[in-house]
Amino acid sequence: MRGTVLHATGDVRLDELPDTAVRRPTDALVRVVASCVCGSDLWGYRGISPVEGPKRMGHEFVGVVEEVGAEVRTVRPGDFVIAPFAVSDGTCVHCRNGIHTSCASGGYWGGTARAGHDIDGGQAEYVVSPFADGTLVATSGVPDDSLVPSLLTLSDVMGTGHHAAIAAKVGPGDNVVVVGDGAVGLCAVLAAARLGAERVIAMSRHADRQALATAFGATDIVATRGEEGVAAVKDLLGGGADAVLECVGTKESMDQALYSVRPGGRVGYVGVPAGGPEFPVRHLFANNIAIGGGVAPVRAYLDELLAAVLSGEIDPGKVFDAEYPLDRVADAYADMDNRKVVKALLRP
Repeated sequence: MRGTVLHATGDVRLDELPDTAVRRPTDALVRVVASCVCGSDLWGYRGISPVEGPKRMGHEFVGVVEEVGAEVRTVRPGDFVIAPFAVSDGTCVHCRNGIHTSCASGGYWGGTARAGHDIDGGQAEYVVSPFADGTLVATSGVPDDSLVPSLLTLSDVMGTGHHAAIAAKVGPGDNVVVVGDGAVGLCAVLAAARLGAERVIAMSRHADRQALATAFGATDIVATRGEEGVAAVKDLLGGGADAVLECVGTKESMDQALYSVRPGGRVGYVGVPAGGPEFPVRHLFANNIAIGGGVAPVRAYLDELLAAVLSGEIDPGKVFDAEYPLDRVADAYADMDNRKVVKALLRP
């Protein structure tokens, strides 16, 4: 079978790999229908994260179950399934508390499970899911192909944007600022609007992303950054936002969030930390600013968000503005790296 492998900085290839197969009684073999490139995949591609030998890539995919192990009970061959970006057993104390990303046995696609075994990468023709009952979520029947992009967002970016809004306690009537106009930031705009925010300010300097943010429910756009951006937010809202959703992960984006929120407000952060973001404790203390967030436990949100997609309440699949066959995966990475596209969808 074929799968994506990052060999070195800037060197991603579609390689021939050994066929994968069910090995444990809790496994399920999934034929991938669609996967995608994530902004966090670019950290290794750009050399920001070290590349230590060939690495299987991809942590977002949907597909059809081909085979299951003897102990699998919740999915069966023929089911269309969504695979959250983290593998989880569904039974440990952390999973029971809804923090599946800290599963005592799990891990991440393309990495190594805490239980000790390697996990396939999702940018491939076939993937074996460990802990299929705790990880995979089946839809009712095989969905229309037009729904695939939105269902794919539930594996990561829509759930992550939703987590930012939940962590910041966004609710009806709130004034919300979203820092970051990538796929997660755009989904955070959609999440804030869905949760009843009265005003949603998207911080974006790109016309195509501004248009999508507006379609997702943004009421205002701020294109400036730094102190000028903070001033623009405070001018629009008369003192700062009730909630700010940080969806980038750099020091600059975190500062933008922390100084755009009003005293007594909340910041929800989901950007993967890069570039040394830090919390200025004295500023937080002096202004009673609450902080929440981290790695999004998207598995905990899947039932709710799946219902919202299937009912037509939300259409987060619009974040995919380019589609590539899997044999052009290198082009997909390059185009995302060069910001030619917001998010690249891959088809085997």
